[in-house]
Amino acid sequence: MWQILQDTGTDPAPDRTSTAWADFLHSQAKALLACDFFEVATLSGTRLYVLAVIEHSSRRIRVPGATAHPTAAWVAPAAKNLVMVLDDASSSARFLIQDRDGKFPALFDAIFADAGIQVVLSGVRIPRMNAIMERWVQSCRRELLDRTLIWNQKHLLHALREYEQFHNTHRPHQGIANARPLHALPHPTTDQTAVTQLDIRRHQRLGGILNEYHHAA
Repeated sequence: MWQILQDTGTDPAPDRTSTAWADFLHSQAKALLACDFFEVATLSGTRLYVLAVIEHSSRRIRVPGATAHPTAAWVAPAAKNLVMVLDDASSSARFLIQDRDGKFPALFDAIFADAGIQVVLSGVRIPRMNAIMERWVQSCRRELLDRTLIWNQKHLLHALREYEQFHNTHRPHQGIANARPLHALPHPTTDQTAVTQLDIRRHQRLGGILNEYHHAA
């Protein structure tokens, strides 16, 4: 990736005092997306494969879909739909980090290349190169999938949509100073009355698996 950024005229390490991989990803976050497939088993024994994509700068997650058969015929339309969504959102992404999973066909790379996004493969057995995506997968498992039984594909997609909204609109993220991908941090309150007379309301998702807390209007 270092060479790719140099070839496109982007300084790969604006901070010359540090060359750690984490610092490198942070310095180029606005240009980076990452994606991965992860596996979910249903109660019927069917194995479903979920495709997820995350923006490094905002931590916004998108889940294009899930399938029992992640063939090129399924992956290509999912990639096209994702490209259109990113275009509608005026994304500034120029690179997409992915692993060397055989579920990503050459056509997947070509679709993103046509949109001006170059696919960058992570090293063999080096999940740290795609750490932000891997961390989200672990959070999804720990906070959602390990706490519910998935009946079928429809149920899985419903649960993932709820978790996607929870992740993007409510859950704080340390990587962006505890803000939320679609909501900036609120201004600190200086009203002592508001501090001592808090009226917090809880909103449950998926029957209480996910909980959101808000100040009463």
